[in-house]
Amino acid sequence: MKKLGTVIRYECVTSFKYIWVFYICVFAAISVISAIIYISTGDMEKIGTNGLELNSMIYVGILGVFGFKEDFKMLIQNGFTRKYIYLATLSLFVFTSAIMAAVDTIVGNALHAVASGYFSLFGGLYGYEHSFFLNWLWLFLAYMLVCCLLYLSILIINKIGKVASIYLAIGLGLTVVLIIPALLKFVLPEDFAEAAITFAVKAIGFVAEGAVNFLYPIMSLLLIAGILSIGSYLIIRRTELKV
Repeated sequence: MKKLGTVIRYECVTSFKYIWVFYICVFAAISVISAIIYISTGDMEKIGTNGLELNSMIYVGILGVFGFKEDFKMLIQNGFTRKYIYLATLSLFVFTSAIMAAVDTIVGNALHAVASGYFSLFGGLYGYEHSFFLNWLWLFLAYMLVCCLLYLSILIINKIGKVASIYLAIGLGLTVVLIIPALLKFVLPEDFAEAAITFAVKAIGFVAEGAVNFLYPIMSLLLIAGILSIGSYLIIRRTELKV
């Protein structure tokens, strides 16, 4: 357990400073762009952005992808088991997602309070009458899902190779864009398509007109992230170090 605690601390401490570097870069870029727009137009109303959490999702996605190879190589060479590497990586995802969800919840609500035209991802979907905790929890699970999805993807790519991964990605893309819509429209009964849409809307949390039940999106995000995490563990157990 001591080795597990060591590797978890290593992962979390190493990533902590990069979270703040990320936020400094994001807000610096927004400030510079806003200043350029204002100097060019002289109109404050043309300055604005929405959904800054999307930047955080990109960051945690990159963390999931690029957090694998070098860390795996270094930890394997230093005698850590694949189980410990997986648990350390999962701890890193939890640590990073929790911090960034908290920051984005505070920033999103503060920006909306100052400028009512700004909408965060959570606020744009569900409104601003809900608690900060629900906002944080929803964002935390959304970030975890992105981390786990991209981590599983890079593990699959490492396992089957780049060429097979390209074919797999093409196949999945065609399935989502062409095959599933065609099945819903031309093959499956109309009642099935309506039921699928109703299920998807309920999974997001909209149970009736104007009503939101957060149990559904929280359970959906938790379930999907859990399935992706289990898939990652099953693959990393047999993952070999490739040079």
